Amino acid sequence: MPVEEFIINVFCLIDDLYSTVISRPLRSRGTPPKLSDSEVIAMEIAGEWLGHHHDKAIYGYFKKHWIHLFPNLPHRSQFVRQAANLWAVKQQLHQHLVKELGADTSGIHLVDGFPMEVCVRTRAYRSKVYKEQADYGHCASKKKSFYGFHGHLLTDARGIPVAMTVTAANIDERESIYDLLDNIRGLMIGDKGYIKPDLKRDCESFGIDLQTPLRKNMEDKRPKWIVRKMMNVRRRIETVIGQLAEYFEVERVRSRDEWHLTSRIARKLLGITVGIYLNIQSGREPMQFEHMLSA
Repeated sequence: MPVEEFIINVFCLIDDLYSTVISRPLRSRGTPPKLSDSEVIAMEIAGEWLGHHHDKAIYGYFKKHWIHLFPNLPHRSQFVRQAANLWAVKQQLHQHLVKELGADTSGIHLVDGFPMEVCVRTRAYRSKVYKEQADYGHCASKKKSFYGFHGHLLTDARGIPVAMTVTAANIDERESIYDLLDNIRGLMIGDKGYIKPDLKRDCESFGIDLQTPLRKNMEDKRPKWIVRKMMNVRRRIETVIGQLAEYFEVERVRSRDEWHLTSRIARKLLGITVGIYLNIQSGREPMQFEHMLSA
């Protein structure tokens, strides 16, 4: 669809969701912001889809090209502050879409991790950003060492993001997975990195059947065709992570504190879920983003 139509569609969806999710005013005193919260979130999401991943870049793009759609655009610092303060609202909007799409109650979920680099490894010792939170880690799938965080993503079988958590890069992903198990049941498929008897037993206590491929030195009594089918399904989350990296640069940390990092992760998850929702509404495949936007 044309860019202007896309921006308007995103705003209408966010505004409808906002009025549904937020039942009372967020601010009880002070001067109301020039832009509504729905406008700010819509600008963030549309900006990400259009390739602008810095707050400054999003603001500059809309000020230059779409001021007629957002005539009350305030000073950049106010826009950035308002956007960051809405991190919890963006999380609530995302969870509302997850429930509306039935992604949380799906019988099959997928889990995987990915690196989130704060800076290149050779500069890490000089970096003062996230000095207490970030650490060195290794990504087996990409065969690379890095400095930063480890993102852990949970999706349904269609690829709709259900939840995400972030840890230091040196934290075992088998420990981080517990943050993602609260509201799901049924089959959960992971890679070999999630092999751990205690974890499998803990998942069973949550009503979750954790399945992974086994290592070569482990006996696998499951039918081979079932294992192949599960691993083919699991590849969908690799596609989702690739799309989050391509369209939203989720593997690069472009913030300097946890407040802004939390807000930006929330808008990226909400952003890709909005794209999926619009695809479904228009009769397209959920993850087919190649021709979603036209000039």
